[in-house]
Amino acid sequence: MAAGDTPVAVIGKSVQIRGEVRGSEDLMVDGQVEGTITLVESRLTIGPNAHVAANVSAKDVILLGQLSGNVSATGRVELRNGCDLVGDISAGRLSIEENAVFRGKVEPMQSENTAGGGAAVSGTKGSGTPVATPPAKH
Repeated sequence: MAAGDTPVAVIGKSVQIRGEVRGSEDLMVDGQVEGTITLVESRLTIGPNAHVAANVSAKDVILLGQLSGNVSATGRVELRNGCDLVGDISAGRLSIEENAVFRGKVEPMQSENTAGGGAAVSGTKGSGTPVATPPAKH
């Protein structure tokens, strides 16, 4: 591990968890989780082999596998190529890569980076159509 790298906890492909997962370090899930995942000040990565049925809350969320549940991030949510999300997203920033599957709604979250401007949204749907969400009216 290089100097400055933060350790990452890993839930491997063969691990199955039912219940509540909480922590204060970055977490990589590549197995199965049912319940809730809460990492208030950390990054959650849902790997390509993961099957997660949980509401998740983290600073940043990177999705490569399958997630059925709502996502809340104070920072950034990244939906990567090949992922599958069924649920709603509340985030300061959202990035959706081509061929990412997303079924749900997006609610912009005010953060220090988006104060006054709404959420920053970038990317395309699987069809190549640009995705954007207007800021909420107050």
